Amino acid sequence: MHEVDSLSDGNVPFIFFFQTKDERELRYILKRDNFSYPVCIDTEDIFKKLNRFPEEMMFQTFLIDSENRVKVIGNPIHNLSVKDLYLKEIAGIEVVPLSVTTIEADSTEYHYGVVGENMTASRKIILRNTGKEVFRIKGTTTSCDCMTAEYDWDEIPPGRKAAMTIEYKAEEPGDFWRTITIYGNIPKKSVTLDFWGTVRK
Repeated sequence: MHEVDSLSDGNVPFIFFFQTKDERELRYILKRDNFSYPVCIDTEDIFKKLNRFPEEMMFQTFLIDSENRVKVIGNPIHNLSVKDLYLKEIAGIEVVPLSVTTIEADSTEYHYGVVGENMTASRKIILRNTGKEVFRIKGTTTSCDCMTAEYDWDEIPPGRKAAMTIEYKAEEPGDFWRTITIYGNIPKKSVTLDFWGTVRK
C-alpha cells in the first residue's frame, strides 16, 4: 500500500472486505494494529455471494478503475508477476522482466530451539547466488506477524553471498513451525524456508 501511495501520490484508495463469524475479535485486531484503511465487516459474506468470487483466495483481490471496471485480478503480495501488472496499470510503468538466476540458502530448515514465552529469537541465514545473473530481491512475506526478515542489501551478484536475519517473537507455549518466503528473479519467483522450535514459559 505504501508503494502504491508513493507511485500515485495517494490517489489510489483501498477498501477491505472481511468475512468473519467473530466480529469482536476482528475489531480487536484492527484496533490493536492501528489499521486506518476503510473496512467493511461482512458477517453474512454477502459481497462475495453477489460478485461470485472464485473460492481461491488468490483471486479475491482486484484493481478497479473510476468506473468500477476490473482492470487486474490477483494477489500482488504473493505473485510478483501480478504485482508488476498492478504497478504498470496504476503508474503506467513498463515492466521489463529480469533475467532469471538461482539462489540457494545454507539450509531449508532452521531450528530456534527452546524460546521463552514473549521472548524474541534470531537466526541468521545465508543466501548464495548460484546462477549467472544478478539476484534482485523483490521482498519477503512471513506466515505470521510474529516473524520479521531484516537485510540491508537489494541484490546478490553471481557467486556471491548475503545474510538475512530472521526474528521470531514467541507466542503461546508449545511447538511452532513458521515460514519465510523470499521473492525475486528466480525460476519459481520465490523460495520458502522453514523455521521451527518450542516456546516455553
